[in-house]
Amino acid sequence: MAGVRVVLVEDNRLFRETLELLLGLREGIEVVGSVDGGAEAVAVCGELRPDVVVIDYRMPGLDGAQATRELLRVCRETRVICLTASITHEERELVLAAGAVACITKDEHLDRIVDSILAVGAGAS
Repeated sequence: MAGVRVVLVEDNRLFRETLELLLGLREGIEVVGSVDGGAEAVAVCGELRPDVVVIDYRMPGLDGAQATRELLRVCRETRVICLTASITHEERELVLAAGAVACITKDEHLDRIVDSILAVGAGAS
């Protein structure tokens, strides 16, 4: 069983590769793509049609809100989770208004991140 198909969007290569490895060990999650920026996320999502995109907020080029807006134009069925080190109230509002269904911080326990991905992939927010 393939599980929830996920694309990771994170400009910190070490964090992205570590998260990809850890998520790959979890039942019910299949990481199908991993990119370092918002523009790349739009292109990859157009090709791979993931169930969930896990996206950082602060990245060079498109920020998390801009990237979320653009990728949801291309992949309307994809659901977006913002996973970021820190976020202001205003930034949280911007990413949610852009279409993200959840916003969590990187200091959450891995189980909470996994549970969020599985819940969002199953249609809950």
